[in-house]
Amino acid sequence: MTVSQSPSSQPGTKHCRESRVFKTGRVFPNDVNNHETLFGGKLMSLIDETASISAMRHCRCNVVTASTDSVDFLRPIRPTDSVCLESFVTWTGKTSIEVFVKVISEHLYTGERAVAATSFLTFVARKEDGAPAIVPQVIPDTDEEKLLHESAPERSQLRKLRRVASKNLADKLTTRKYWE
Repeated sequence: MTVSQSPSSQPGTKHCRESRVFKTGRVFPNDVNNHETLFGGKLMSLIDETASISAMRHCRCNVVTASTDSVDFLRPIRPTDSVCLESFVTWTGKTSIEVFVKVISEHLYTGERAVAATSFLTFVARKEDGAPAIVPQVIPDTDEEKLLHESAPERSQLRKLRRVASKNLADKLTTRKYWE
């Protein structure tokens, strides 16, 4: 690398910021449950949508969701709040992409902001023919990006263990109709 080149100008690397996505929306009456808080499923859909854009920005090809590690609901989101999702790539494997999503609620009358939820998702990059695609490595810059990047190998290992356990469980489950 020459002095004038940035790390992202190297083949196969991109900065976290290059995949950053922000999506802000309102919480309307049809978005809430009987507790007057945002439906968890609605938020999960927004998280997957936002994270998939980050993943595609990173690899510039098709991606499929391989897993959602977790969606941790930390605070309720109410109709008096806006909801802002921020996502970016935190780690990459050969063909896989880990994306972090931070959900911030903002009370529209007071301006109070809080982290309302967090989530990690994994995507697999795909070529046009459906074969796995090699993805660029990711370079963290901010303290938050570095924290998430450094802790990613542990999450990756846990993800692999969970996948094996899920497959073992699936092998023991029935697909029969309950009336059979």
